[in-house]
Amino acid sequence: MRYDQFISEYDKPGSIILLEGKRNVLPEDREKLLRLGQLLAENSQHILFRSGNAKGADSFFSEGVASIDNSRLQLILPYNGHRKEYIQTNNVLSLDTINLAAEPDIVYQSRGNKKTKNLIDRYLSGEFDNHAIKAAYIIRDTIKVIGTREIQPANFGIFYDDLTTRMTGGTGHTMNICKQNNIPFIDQTIWFTWL
Repeated sequence: MRYDQFISEYDKPGSIILLEGKRNVLPEDREKLLRLGQLLAENSQHILFRSGNAKGADSFFSEGVASIDNSRLQLILPYNGHRKEYIQTNNVLSLDTINLAAEPDIVYQSRGNKKTKNLIDRYLSGEFDNHAIKAAYIIRDTIKVIGTREIQPANFGIFYDDLTTRMTGGTGHTMNICKQNNIPFIDQTIWFTWL
């Protein structure tokens, strides 16, 4: 997909674009993530950019968007106060405010992550120890893609992935949720050419 095609297709009212990826960003790529956030915010009017406020790619993308228009940045957090010193927008939603019992599809799709499947049940039963809380991140990642009854689903995903071990970890889970729900996405092998 070319940059002009992307803007033409997705710069419409109600459009939500994921901007996220790996925590470990190569030093030579950091400026590219920041610049993409700026470029997208500068050259679109309607897109709402959604991220998870994680270290690394999420932060660089978000910083770029926020430097142009922080009202078009939305963060979905795994819990209230998550990395609050890095929040650059007032549009913040937290897992703590979502009734997961009323969202069976979120739970079902989150359980698809084999590494955290058992942690999901522990988390949902009220355990919040250091292991069970990992489930909150996976559930948050699922919500970022498919939304809830009150949160609109994403229309497209732009990711910074580890090209040596593609689609692994939380980023891989998010990409797989996109794939399962027919939400198109790209990684830096495409969007680097936009710069």
